[in-house]
Amino acid sequence: MKQRPQIYYTESQKSLMWERWKKGESMHQIASLFDRHHSSIQRIFAETGGIRPVKRSRSRLALSQVEREEISREIATQSSMRKIAALLGRSPSTISHEIKRNGGYVHYRALQTEQDAWKRAKRPKRCKLANNEQLSQIVAKKLRRQWSPQQIAGWLKRGYPGDEDYHVSHETIYRTLFIQTRGALKKLQQCLRSKRVMRRSKQSSLKNIGLGKIVNAISISERPASVEDRAIPDHWEGDLIQGTNNTFIATLVERHSRYVMLAKLKNKNTATVIAALIKHSKKLP
Repeated sequence: MKQRPQIYYTESQKSLMWERWKKGESMHQIASLFDRHHSSIQRIFAETGGIRPVKRSRSRLALSQVEREEISREIATQSSMRKIAALLGRSPSTISHEIKRNGGYVHYRALQTEQDAWKRAKRPKRCKLANNEQLSQIVAKKLRRQWSPQQIAGWLKRGYPGDEDYHVSHETIYRTLFIQTRGALKKLQQCLRSKRVMRRSKQSSLKNIGLGKIVNAISISERPASVEDRAIPDHWEGDLIQGTNNTFIATLVERHSRYVMLAKLKNKNTATVIAALIKHSKKLP
């Protein structure tokens, strides 16, 4: 089978991917826009754990590319640093530092200097959990106990009311879990109740593509009126309750009398649940 050539996505294409991802579309749906397989775009989302990276912007104090091109042209005409500074409305020391840092009068090139400046400016700030090892250990311990990030953040505020070094938002915990380059809480995504390793949009749902639905299900809206008003006995409702440590209980409730039957289950498989409900229903007089 002939392998398709690797594709390099433009910034506008990546922006479109993130917009569709935020709307809740799956990787398969997004990849189909570019006639590619979902693995082609998975790496883009995986790099930041499904969280759209913040767009980089230039500081208002930093020299722009236009200013650097002007410096390069003035150097070619043997202009002094003070003249260049006056022309750009900058301090002579700023121009001096810029030129000396990037090769001096002989080797200064605007394009190369601009690229180097962007690389040097990329200094990702270490997150709070990476800087505070003890706080990171506390959060990791709670995650292993199946606590949610919201519960952990609230507990820390109550447990350490006067120490802001031990206060962390639930969003910071989520980002540290999903963005593994932050260096803390590695391999603990599986401790989340959703078991996800990547951030998904609140609007995402498998039901839109036919998944996550019960086959041949009858909507509760089609329930007869005689069942709805609980006037006639012998109409039952079944449900499944999941507890901690993978414990399960099936319930049967008679709608008229509110009589309840409980059945402990080994697992939540369909066959197991049905068998338990049938067994308990036979105990009725």
